[in-house]
Amino acid sequence: MATPNEIKAIIERNQKALRLRPSIGMGTASTKVRIRSGVTCDIEDGAWKLVADESPDDGGAGLGPDPGVFGRAALGTCLAMGYAQWAAAMEVPIDSVEVVVEADYNACAMFGVDDSSPPGWGALRYTVDISSPASEERVRELVDYADRHSPLLDDFARPVPIARELRITSPVKK
Repeated sequence: MATPNEIKAIIERNQKALRLRPSIGMGTASTKVRIRSGVTCDIEDGAWKLVADESPDDGGAGLGPDPGVFGRAALGTCLAMGYAQWAAAMEVPIDSVEVVVEADYNACAMFGVDDSSPPGWGALRYTVDISSPASEERVRELVDYADRHSPLLDDFARPVPIARELRITSPVKK
């Protein structure tokens, strides 16, 4: 586990490298998701292997978190990590960070019962609890800075262009 001084050094090293060659910060991340059975999904991203599923009440086997959990967790972890990283970089001491992400949903839209509202979240909120001996003003400055530089907060807040490619194959006949 990296110390705040090590995290600060890593951030400064990455900033220097990106200033010299911005292209090293550009790329495409790829995550593969396959249906295992029913609605249970195996997720692979590099060395990481995860499982997503729905609860039995929603047709799943309950073998993993549902996509909404992953979405809220993605935002919450991105924010929490950002606060810790920027606290180190800005030399703001912190004792603890907790982020709670809440999303309002409408299952009627998701299950096709009500097409008058979107199937996604109606609202998203997050609460940040930080324990720090620093002044409230300094902690607010840290959180505001970290929020401005949070990739997933930006992804959730800004429309991101989405493209779909559909490939349909016929089963191989034996």
